[in-house]
Amino acid sequence: RTKPEPLIINDDIEKDVSLYARNYDDYFRRNTNGSQEILDLAPRWAVWPGYGLVSYGRSLNDSKVVRDIVSHTARAIQIGEALGRWEPIAEKHIFEAEYWELQRAKMESFKQSPEFQGKIALVTGAASGIGLACACEFVREGAAVTGLDLNADVENILDRDEMLGVACDITDSGAVSNAVDETVRRFGGLDILVLNAGTFPAGKLIEDLDDQTWDKSIEINLKSQQRILKTCIPFLKQGVDPAVVFVASRNVPAPGPGASAYSVPKAGQTQLARIAALELGQFGIRVNVLHPDCVYDTGLWTQETLERSAGRYGLTVEEYKSRNVLKSDVKSYEVAKMVCTMAGSIFAKTTGAQIPIDGGSDRVI
Repeated sequence: RTKPEPLIINDDIEKDVSLYARNYDDYFRRNTNGSQEILDLAPRWAVWPGYGLVSYGRSLNDSKVVRDIVSHTARAIQIGEALGRWEPIAEKHIFEAEYWELQRAKMESFKQSPEFQGKIALVTGAASGIGLACACEFVREGAAVTGLDLNADVENILDRDEMLGVACDITDSGAVSNAVDETVRRFGGLDILVLNAGTFPAGKLIEDLDDQTWDKSIEINLKSQQRILKTCIPFLKQGVDPAVVFVASRNVPAPGPGASAYSVPKAGQTQLARIAALELGQFGIRVNVLHPDCVYDTGLWTQETLERSAGRYGLTVEEYKSRNVLKSDVKSYEVAKMVCTMAGSIFAKTTGAQIPIDGGSDRVI
């Protein structure tokens, strides 16, 4: 699991990694009997002078296993040196242990990796509904996840080794910057960003709409999305197959009366995503948009909200909930699965796209 030697991190990390790879290749050639197949050339741990030891792995758990092995080994070396002298076993014996058939068979069994093994995702609005479903689905598929939410309960809801819940007001630039920095410090980088947080203001006609409601929705549903994206871009540029998914709304392609405070910033958010796709494609960052509708198992949809929305169309609540072509509501976990699909390998060649998940809206179709 640990390879025979660590990577030594100096001033030029790319040069250091290349040297490590060459040295490992030489080590293999010196010791192979010709029947073994060389493993990958990547280090499993590193010595970073002035900072400490660094462990690597395909998952948080893998890196913790390496950390534990290295910590125990370092302690044994220190004790050995204190007692007189420590000396490693011969290189040939190290090679034989590393390439032992049973050890290789065990490691081969780990090769089937989940879709997001080793990836790091940040999801906003993650304390409930679509955001929480996204966080759980990414973890199920192997990712480490940070979830942001104004609700401080997110810190307890996402309290697992591979999850980090951060109470964060996304309208506060400092809070957003701190949350992103905490993600990178905890997990080591950022590969996936899901912009899901939002607010659904009470429906009002344009002539009745007050400035406070309008400004609040613009701030949360549009300006904050740009703020988070801007903060994350430098880290996404360093990510592995990086992807951004905006969770917008069916109201973008098919707006309704009385919902300008919601629909307008969501439309702006979609335009932001389209421009981001054009700007970030050169860095390999994909940016796509998901337009959900009929997702009623979230905090946005109270009974009062449903009745108010249904009333605008002259429908009962049940008629409103089944007004799509498939006559079916959409569950948060189904939206989460689509988000993961868009962030994953199936969408590897797609950017700037807008995908509906709404049970089929005749106005969109």
